[in-house]
Amino acid sequence: MSKQVEFFFDVGSPTTYLAWTQLPALCAQAGAALVYRPTLLGGVFQATGNASPAAVPAKGRYMDVDMARFARRYGVPFAMNPHFPINTLMLMRGATGAQLRAPERFQDYLRAAFHAMWVEPQNLNDAAVAAGVLGAAGFDPAEVMGWVGDAEVKAALRATTEEAIARGAFGAPTMFVGQQMFFGQDRLDFVREALG
Repeated sequence: MSKQVEFFFDVGSPTTYLAWTQLPALCAQAGAALVYRPTLLGGVFQATGNASPAAVPAKGRYMDVDMARFARRYGVPFAMNPHFPINTLMLMRGATGAQLRAPERFQDYLRAAFHAMWVEPQNLNDAAVAAGVLGAAGFDPAEVMGWVGDAEVKAALRATTEEAIARGAFGAPTMFVGQQMFFGQDRLDFVREALG
């Protein structure tokens, strides 16, 4: 496929979860490939001086309402995680590891992580809880922790995060269609238009 959407994402972002629920069908309808680019949102924030909307109380309250609106529009389950924000370094190294080491299970990993983060929220800051979530999804938590500590996996996540920053990303989700950048799950109509 010549058309594609690059999806720079972090499972710790609720708007990323909402975009993830819609992008596969959007891309399929447009005849475009969806290219998953695991990114560490904390690294993007640090490099750009950005912060979570929750850092501004009024904006955080608004975002909670707005995300619920979009979940209803999309017809998908959504619950704000009471443990938010969650340090996603381990989870995103795990996602990168799944993509590199077990690509046939990559979508299973994303489903498990997003579900535990935004559908039936759990405290994924707790390594034991995260291991339980992965185990229930059929992963060997020890194998995933091996990916998390793998130098190639660490380097790949770092490189993708640095690429996102270099291309202008300041948050997640960030999507690219060619050189056009779109930020936020509320910009999917523009993504669809860009795919023509």
